[in-house]
Parts: sequence; C-alpha cells; structure tokens
Amino acid sequence: MFQKILIANRGEIAVRIMRTLREMGIRTVAVYSDADRAAAHVRWADEAFHLGPAPSRESYLRIDRILEAACAHGAEAIHPGYGFLSENAEFAAACESAGFVFIGPPADSIRKMGSKTAARELAIAAGVPVVPGMRDGAKSPAEAGVFARTCGYPVLLKAVAGGGGKGMRRVDRDEDLEGAFRDASSEAGRAFGDASVYIEKLIENPRHIEIQLLGDKHGHMIHLGERECSIQRRHQKILEECPSPLLASKPEMRQKMGEAAIRAARAAGYYNAGTVEFLVERNENFYFLEMNTRLQVEHPVTELVTGLDLVRWQVEIAAGEKLTIAQEDLAWQGAAIECRVYAEDPDNQFFPSAGKITGLHEPAGPGVRLDSGIYDGWNVPLEYDPMLAKLAVWAGTRNHAIARMRRAIEEYHVAGVQTNLSLFADLVSDEAFVSGDLHTGFLEEFFQRRKAYAADADIEAVAALAAHAARPLTRIENGPAAAPASRWKAAGRDGLLR
Repeated sequence: MFQKILIANRGEIAVRIMRTLREMGIRTVAVYSDADRAAAHVRWADEAFHLGPAPSRESYLRIDRILEAACAHGAEAIHPGYGFLSENAEFAAACESAGFVFIGPPADSIRKMGSKTAARELAIAAGVPVVPGMRDGAKSPAEAGVFARTCGYPVLLKAVAGGGGKGMRRVDRDEDLEGAFRDASSEAGRAFGDASVYIEKLIENPRHIEIQLLGDKHGHMIHLGERECSIQRRHQKILEECPSPLLASKPEMRQKMGEAAIRAARAAGYYNAGTVEFLVERNENFYFLEMNTRLQVEHPVTELVTGLDLVRWQVEIAAGEKLTIAQEDLAWQGAAIECRVYAEDPDNQFFPSAGKITGLHEPAGPGVRLDSGIYDGWNVPLEYDPMLAKLAVWAGTRNHAIARMRRAIEEYHVAGVQTNLSLFADLVSDEAFVSGDLHTGFLEEFFQRRKAYAADADIEAVAALAAHAARPLTRIENGPAAAPASRWKAAGRDGLLR
C-alpha cells in the first residue's frame, strides 16, 4: 500500500479524499494556487505545495508543476479527484511515465471514453443502445445542418471532448444552427482545448440515470447500482439521489442497465471507479450518453446506500489489490439524496457569489453527511467552480430522506455570500419532486410553478390589504388581519410527506 499520495485538486473533493487516506494511514500532499493559500484542503493535508497564480491554467492544470510537487514530496501516487486533469489522458500517461501511480483508469481508457464520438462507437460495438447522432465531429455548421435536417429538429450540439454541460447547445430550427455551432465550438475550445463538436438527436425531457462501476486490474468488474441525476440547470446536475425513483421498483431494468454499462466499460479496457451515463425515455428505453472516467461529484449517495467507500476502493485497486465484492453481494439499503451547495444566486440566473464567509452553521444529526471545503472566515474565490459543499442525507425510505433533507437545509446557514440553499428548500418541498416524476426539464418547469405561486401570493396579499383598508374605522382596534401565507411556501409546510 502507498505511504504518501498527492491530491491534484482543491476544495471539498480534496478534503473528502484526505479523510479516507487518513483512515488508511496514508500521508497526504495538497497542491494550491495563490487564491487557495488559506483553503481548507491545504489545512487538512500533511504537506502542501504551491503551484502558482490563481488562474487554473497556471496552477491546477499545470501537469509539470503537479509532477514536480509529487517528486519534491516523495509521493508514490496521485489522485486527480474530479474536474481539472481528472479525465486528461495525457496527465494519466505523464504520471505513469514519471513513476507515479495514477489513481484512476489507464490513459488509453480515458482517451477512448474521453471523446464522445469514439465512446459512442465503442458502445455500439458492445451492443449498447445510443442516441442517434453523428459518428464524427462536424467540420462546419453546414455539415451539422445536413445531419440536423435528416434526423429532424430539435438537436443537441455537444463538445467531442469533456463534459459538465460545456460546449452544449440545443437547436430547434435551421436558422439558429450556425450561431449555436459557433458558440458551442468556442466554449468547447476554452474548456477542453478541443473545439470539435458533433450533433445528436435531442430526446425531449428524458430521465438522466447513471450507473456506478468498480473494476480491478485483474478483470473483475461490478456495478453499484444507479443514481438519478435528472435535476439539472444548464445541463449541470445540482441534485442527485440513489436509488432512482424509477428503478427502485424495477430491479430487472437496473440489471439490464448495469450489464450494458459493464459491456461499455470492458470495451474500453477499463478499471478503477467510473460511471456510465444513460438517457431514459418515458417508454423506459435507455441510451448510452457518455462515460465519466473518474470519481463522480455525486458518489456520496452511492456510498450511503451501499455502505462502500469508493475512494478507498480506488486506492486499493490502484495498488493492485483484487476486488473482493461479487455482484451478488451488493445490496441497496434505504435512500440517499445529495444537494450541491454553490456560492451563487438562484434568483439572479445563478450568478456566482464570491466574498468572505462571515458566518457558518453546518447541519448534523442522524443520517446527515456534509462534504465541505469551507470554513467561517474563508474567502470564496471567483477563479474556480463556486461549489462550496455537498449536503447528503440517508434514510430508510425516500420520503424519510426528503424530510431529513428539509430538516438539514433548515439547519444550514452560510453568511457573507449568496448560496442556492433557498432553492433546495423549495425544491424538496415541491409536490412533483416528492412524487418522483423527474426529467431533465424538471427544474425549468419548477421555476415556472414557483413564479406562478409567487404571482398568486402577491395578488392575495394585495387583495387582503385592500379588504383591510375598506373596513370601517371602528374595527381598527381589533388589529389588522394577518396577510395570507404564500401558497408556495405553504405547500412545503403542510405535510406533503404524510
């Protein structure tokens, strides 16, 4: 087993990895930029190395500096976390060439699955259904237009490399294709260093369900069930749960999706932790979307339901150990939900909110897990993704987990910066969410409902004030009538979970 591991990341994921390594008796090395000198992950680590200026291209994306850090501190292995260089095949190859174990899949597997078009070809060869789309990146808007008119609008432009919603644009008509192609290509180039985009048929309002995989270097691979990831903004997940409300009562469908995910991963020669993502239509047909060749942001919900530590397994597999869990050993107990807590204003187009945290009260209690990278007095930087923490809960049933999440959100207070906690408070009290009828367009519909509730509440409040003003003066001593409570808020407080 390794004696020292460098974590090539920052924030809450770096802290989360360090926690497991500390349990394993492994020393940790943090890396940091100018903006992160006082960050929580630097404080948590046994040792730390300064990478460079705040911009990620001059710090967290500098392969040479990260390898220099590993060498300087005598690390034997490097864990990439997620984001930054975690799905960079060149980084994985450079680690191995420099004599460090990369805690993840082999570089060739990352390369094969890192290109969406190449991944689609592998999935097809493995007998996994895929969404109709181009086989290669489009060379021009004109070429993309030919495919779009053939398969029919709406279509989706997607970056060939990378993920996270970057380089992705919906197009509903021919006239909008050229501008969308230009924007998607430009964004893909900035985010991934590859401006290539391809086009596929847009499936309207599917569920987004992913399968967690775990495989060792000896050919043993299992799936750990699914995660429901349909609650998204701008193609970016914000709330995930395990099991999916759809598959919880359909073990045969879970088995089929799990087997399909394993076939796709085996086709790429994959090992370590990874996730295969699917789109699921209303008729329950599912299609391969992509594979994330790393640990997922939402891995805590799988850990809570299966009782496994995925980071520990990543490290043990990287060290050459065999997977000791068989597929038939897996059991999914209860239900878990995770909310991604961001420093952003959900009422202002999710605009990032940087600044000093002037007060912090974190939730606790039965079944509550908080993967956090912040502390009272820390300055949230503008230079990076604004995620502060991941709030996850577990309970015996989904309804109980929702009630527990509502309680945890009520306890959670962050002062000094805006957060999206108010959005989650409303979301987990929404009747449609509680019913489990989820799809990728859910959040947009939710905002429309919230706007309608707010408008109705305003009308009721004005009517109440007008009625009060019209009362005879002799009745004033009885006191003003209480303004009616918002029907939106009342919907969340009146016992939807009974």
